[in-house]
Amino acid sequence: MTEIRRKIIRVLDGETLSPPPIWLMRQAGRYLPEYRETRARAGSFLDLCYTPDHAVEVTLQPIRRYGFDAAILFSDILVIPDAMKRNVRFTEGHGPQMDPIDEAGISRIETEHLIDYLMPVLETVRRLRNELPSETALLGFCGAPWTVATYMIAGHGTPDQAPARLFAYRYPKAFERLLLLLADVSADYLVAQIDAGADAVQIFDSWAGVLGEREFEAYAVKPVARMISSIKARRPEARIIAFAKGAGYLLKQYRQKTKADAIGLDWSVPLEFAAELQKDGPVQGNLDPMRVVAGGVALEDGIDDILQQLGNGPLIFNLGHGITPQADPENVRLLVERVRGRGTV
Repeated sequence: MTEIRRKIIRVLDGETLSPPPIWLMRQAGRYLPEYRETRARAGSFLDLCYTPDHAVEVTLQPIRRYGFDAAILFSDILVIPDAMKRNVRFTEGHGPQMDPIDEAGISRIETEHLIDYLMPVLETVRRLRNELPSETALLGFCGAPWTVATYMIAGHGTPDQAPARLFAYRYPKAFERLLLLLADVSADYLVAQIDAGADAVQIFDSWAGVLGEREFEAYAVKPVARMISSIKARRPEARIIAFAKGAGYLLKQYRQKTKADAIGLDWSVPLEFAAELQKDGPVQGNLDPMRVVAGGVALEDGIDDILQQLGNGPLIFNLGHGITPQADPENVRLLVERVRGRGTV
C-alpha cells in the first residue's frame, strides 16, 4: 500500500468520515452500457472473469464514471468450484450451473493446484492496483463456504437452498468436510489476492438468511471465523468485511465470533439495529437496490435515512445487495453526489 491511507481503509480501521466512502456491490455490471459491450466481446462469462484485459476493463468502468472510493475485483464467487473441476457454466436466463456433488464426490475433491488455476484472477488484481488511482482502494472477494456449498450440492441456486440444507442434515460429516475444505482454500485465495495488491477483501455469504440459529452458527459463523483466523495469522494487517445477507438479529454476535473488521448489512436490517451494531465497529450498507431503480424521492429518502442514522459512526456507504441491471446509470450518479454532498473529509 502507498502512504495514502485510502478512505475505506480508514473506516475499516475504525474512523468516522464525513461524507462516508462509497462503493456499490456489482458496481461493474449489466446496468452499464460499456460493461455490456465488453461482455459481448469477451464471449462467455467465465472468459470475462479469466481474461485480465477484460476483467481489468470492467472493474475500471464504474471508477471512471463515478469515482467510487473502491474498486472491487470483477470475478465470481463460483471460480472456486470451477477450479475444483465442477464444470461451472453460466447460461443466459438460467443463472450459474455446475455438476452437483454428492457424499462420495466430496471425498474426492483435490485442491493442490487450485491457486494455480486462479492465476488469471490474481493477475487482474496486480494490474488493477497499478492502474487504479492512488486514492482508490482495491477490494478482493470470495464466496463464503456455506453459500458456495449450496451451489455445489444443488448444481444451481434454489429459492431457499433446500438441497444443501437437506444434505447437511443427512450427511453431516461430509457436509462439514466440504465447509472446512472451502474455508481453507478460500482463505488461501484471499491471501493470494492480498499479496497481489488488494487493500481489503469481502466474504459474501449471500444465502446466510435461509439458516436457522443453530445452522447459522455451524455453517455461516464457524467457517468464516476459520477463514479470518487463517488470513489474519498469515497477514495480520489484512482488513476483512463479512457480508451475511439476511442474517437479521443473528448479526448481533456475528462480528465478534468471526472477528471481521466490518460487517455488511442488507437492506432489511433496521437502521436502529444497524446503529447498535455500529457501536461495536464499522458497518457497510445498506440502501435497497430498488431505490436506485426507482430514483427520485425514494432514492433521496433512502440515502438520507442511512446518513442520518449511521453517518456519525464508521460507515462505508453501499447497497444492501448488488445493483440490478434495471438501474439507471444516472441514478447511480445522483446517489454518489448526494452521499458526498452531506459533508467534507
